[in-house]
Amino acid sequence: MKHHLSTLNLFRKFSIVLLCIVSSYSHSQDIEPRRWTSMPLGTNVVGVGLSHVFGDIDFDPLLQAENTTVTVNSIALQYVRPFKIGNKQARIDVLIPYSFAQWEGLLVGEPKSVKRQGFADPRLRLSLNFIGPKAMTLKEMQEYMKANPVYTTVGASIALSVPLGQYDGDKLLNIGANCFVIRPQIGFVHNWGSWSYELTSSVFFYTNNNDFYIDKTKKQKPLFAMQTHLNKQFKHRIWSSLSFGYGQGGNSIVNRQPKDDERGNFIGGLSAGMPIFKKHSIKIAYATTITFKEVGANTNGFVFGWSTLF
Repeated sequence: MKHHLSTLNLFRKFSIVLLCIVSSYSHSQDIEPRRWTSMPLGTNVVGVGLSHVFGDIDFDPLLQAENTTVTVNSIALQYVRPFKIGNKQARIDVLIPYSFAQWEGLLVGEPKSVKRQGFADPRLRLSLNFIGPKAMTLKEMQEYMKANPVYTTVGASIALSVPLGQYDGDKLLNIGANCFVIRPQIGFVHNWGSWSYELTSSVFFYTNNNDFYIDKTKKQKPLFAMQTHLNKQFKHRIWSSLSFGYGQGGNSIVNRQPKDDERGNFIGGLSAGMPIFKKHSIKIAYATTITFKEVGANTNGFVFGWSTLF
C-alpha cells in the first residue's frame, strides 16, 4: 500500500491536459501546463478529454458574415510514453480529437446556421529534455526528487498536425485545416518544493492548402506563440495551474492576394487535478481566448479529463 501511495504521489504530475484549440480558427494554438515534467521509464499514459467551447467569431468583412457565434463539443484521446535517447529523457505524444461544431450568424443579412462533425487533425509530438534529470526508473526518480527539491528542466520538441480531419474544399467552415502544421518548441520548468514555473515558446509553420474554398490556394505565414504556467501541488496529491499564452502572426494569402487577418490571440486558463483509485486521475479546466485583431475569436471553454497509467 505504501508503494502505491508513493507511486501516486509522483504520478499526480502526469494527468492529461487537453486545453487544445479553443477556437477552430487557431488550428493549433494551445496552453499545456507541466509540459516538460519528467516521467519514469516504462510508464504509459492514456487519457480521454471532453471539452465544450463557445463564443463569438469575427470574420473577414469581405465574407459578409456578422454576429457569428460558434459552439464546439469535442472528445480527444491522448497517449504518452517516455523513452530515452542516450541518457536523456524523450517522449512521444499522440492526440486524436473528434469534434461537433455549429456556427450561427448573419450571412449577407440573412440568418444562417452551419454544422460540421468529424475528426479534427491528429497531432504527433516528439520531445527531448536535454538539461535536467536524466532518463530514470520510478525508484531512481523518487530518490532524485528527494535529494533535489530544487531543479530545472529544459527541453525541445517538434510537433506535427496531420491533415486527416473533416474537410470539404467547397465549404468555408471545416473542422480540419487541410494542411500540415509543423511546430518546433523549446521551454523549461523550474521546480522548487511544491511549486513550479514554466515558460515555453513555439513557432507554427503551415504548408499550403491547395483546396481552399472552391479551388483556391491558401498560404499562411508562421505564427509565433509563448505560454507560461505557475503550478502548485497541495496535500492529498491535488494540483492546480494558472496559465497564460499569446500568439501573433499567421497572416494568410489566398490566390496570391494577402489577407488582413493577422492573429493576435491571448489565452488564459485554470486547471486542477487529483488522482483517484490507484493509477487513475481526473482533471478539470477552464480556458478563455481574446483576440486583439479585427479577425479572430473570443471564446470560453471547459474541459474534463480522465487518464490512467499502466
